[in-house]
Parts: sequence; C-alpha cells; structure tokens
Amino acid sequence: MRILYHHRIGSKDGQAVHLEELVDALRQRGAEVLVAGPESFARASFGHDPKLISTLKVLVPQPLYEILELVYNVPAYLRLRRAWKNFRPHIIYERYNLYLLAGIWLRRRHGVPLLLEVNAPLAAERAIHGGLGLRKLAWALERWVWRNADFVLPVTHVLAEHVRAAGVAPEKIVVVSNAINPLRFSISSNGSDLLKQKLGLTGKTILGFTGFVRDWHGLDRVVDWLARPELRSLHLVIVGEGPAVSELKAQAARLNISDRVLFAGLVDRDAVGQFVSMFDVALQPKCVDYCSPLKLFEYMALGKAIVAPDQANIREVLEAGTSALLFDPNLPETLITVVSRLAEDSALRQSLGSAAHKAIARKGYTWTHNAQTIEGLAQRALLLSGRKPASGLSPHIHETV
Repeated sequence: MRILYHHRIGSKDGQAVHLEELVDALRQRGAEVLVAGPESFARASFGHDPKLISTLKVLVPQPLYEILELVYNVPAYLRLRRAWKNFRPHIIYERYNLYLLAGIWLRRRHGVPLLLEVNAPLAAERAIHGGLGLRKLAWALERWVWRNADFVLPVTHVLAEHVRAAGVAPEKIVVVSNAINPLRFSISSNGSDLLKQKLGLTGKTILGFTGFVRDWHGLDRVVDWLARPELRSLHLVIVGEGPAVSELKAQAARLNISDRVLFAGLVDRDAVGQFVSMFDVALQPKCVDYCSPLKLFEYMALGKAIVAPDQANIREVLEAGTSALLFDPNLPETLITVVSRLAEDSALRQSLGSAAHKAIARKGYTWTHNAQTIEGLAQRALLLSGRKPASGLSPHIHETV
C-alpha cells in the first residue's frame, strides 16, 4: 500500500513524535509512505520551534495572519499534487490543521481517498486561546474539511463528539488514540540507578513530568506546593523545554526550592525513557478535555504510578484507582492530596504502575496497532470509492519531500 502523508506541522515537538512513530510503524508493516509537508520541518532537529511563525503571530493582525494561512494552500497544493503524480498513492493520510485545504482539494479533483487525523477542534481552541480574526470562516472551513474526508480519526471519544456535532456521519468517525513504541520505552532496558546517582537523586522520592512545557500544563501549581514544609522530602524532575520553563525556574528560586526542582531540558527521544524510569510519581497536572496526551502512554509503558485529572478523555485510557489516581480538576488541592498519598505508599505505586503497563498491550496502545487500524480503514475507503484494494505490500521506504 502506498500512503501519501500530508501535514503542516511547524514545530518538532509532540506532533513530530506522533508523525514519525506512525510513519515508522506503517513502514515496518510494509507500506510505502511518502511524507509531504513544510521543508523547514523536514530539515529541523527535535525541539525546533519556528521563530518566523511566532513573530508573524505577534506582528501581523489576526485576520491578515489567517489570510496568509489560506494563501499557504497554493504552494501546499502544488507540492502535494507533484508528490501525488510521482508517487501515485492509494490514499492520502492527513494530519488536520486549521485552514489546511490542500488535501481535500486533491481528493476532490483526483478522487484519491483521504483519511483525516484530528488532534483538536482547532477553530474552537484558537478562538479560546489564540484568537480568531475570521471566526465564521474558520468554523465553516473546519466543518467542510471534516465532512469531505473519507474517514475522520479523532484521538479521543470526547473529540469524536466534536466531529459528530460538525455533521460528520458516525460511520465515518473512528477513534485512534495516541500510542507508544514499546522498543523505546521498555521497563527492562531503562534502568535508572546510574542516572539517579549522576543527578544526585539516589534515595529521593521523585515526581516527574515530560513534554514541551507550556503554561497550561499547570506545573506552576506543583512547584508552589513543593514549598510546603510537609512536602520537603519530594523532588520534581521536569524533562523538556518550552515557553514556561524560564518562569518555573524563577518561581523555584523565589521559593528557595531550586535544589529540589531539576530541569533536565530537552533530551534525546531515546533517553526520555531513562528519565521516566526514575519517577516514583508521574504527573499529568492538567490537560484540555479532548486531548490524548503522549506522556500518559510513556508513563504507562514504563509502569509508573500516574496522577492525572479525572475527566472523560483521561478515563478513556486510565481506570481510577486501578491504573492511576485521578483528582478533581475543579478542586486543585486534590492533586496534592493524591500525590502525597502515593509518595508515602510504595506498594500502591507498584500496583498502579503494573496495571497501567499491562493496559498497553491489553488495549492496543501501540503505534503498530494504530498502523494496522489505518491500513484497514484505507482498504475500506478504497472499496467505498470504487477503487481496487491495495495489495503486494512493499518494504521500500520513501523519504520526506
């Protein structure tokens, strides 16, 4: 099967992890995959955050910036059409982005089926957080793109409700959550003792967080709580970079707890598991109600005791009291209550971590399982479009264009 993967990702962050792991899993299963996206993304190293885009968002009036996003579809379509002509894919797999229309244009013009991965209701998200200058247009185009895909793949059932409310037929909606590559996150291969010794954390009780650190992750609250006398035995390890890091460092300094908050910075993806292995309690302090946090699956794969907010998208993955302790996001103080409980109960940490680890295989939270699901949907889309199903899978690998 030949799959043309189309995207408009700019930053090399969790989005890039999702893309690269899924593409690798598809290729490992024998599919030919050609990735079409911004050239700057293909050249960038992990952790890259394009400054030009950030600058434009600040300097350019919101409506004009959104018009530029729409104009981007012209070179995007030309690039995508060139890839289609040279590659002749069976399907297009696209990661949805607001105002990205090129994939649907190609589908409508040439009839190639399109599977659309949706990670967020971006019109609503940007209206709340970043502002929308062309609100009615953004909502209309989002609905149009979703409705014109052959299948829409939201990452949670909560998000699936947003897609359904936009008028997409239920039979075209298939939930495909984020996942994990077990080879990168193996309990047996990620011993932490040497790393703990190197970092001066041997014998310490460690709270941990991984990811690109942003204000809405709620880590400022955790740092604030660490200053309490009753929590002075706990240490916090933050793995990753992001716009919130500098303020968190300043906050820890103001509270005189810098010696108990370790900022590991950006680490190689293959080393993330070594850091997570050190955690006694793995934190998801806050998240939006429709997302599928990548870090949860990393924590689960390494058998960590997880603390996360008690909300529907989290309960899709974790079972309260069995594979995690969940706190009421409307009562922030309950977060520290469950953290304190886990810090004092190693047996409970072991039990929760073991159950979380087993859920990976039991529920199919692997990129290989996701790739298999996508292949099946691709075959269905080909049949429904009247095209011949793909056969004769080849291991040949195509590079990003």
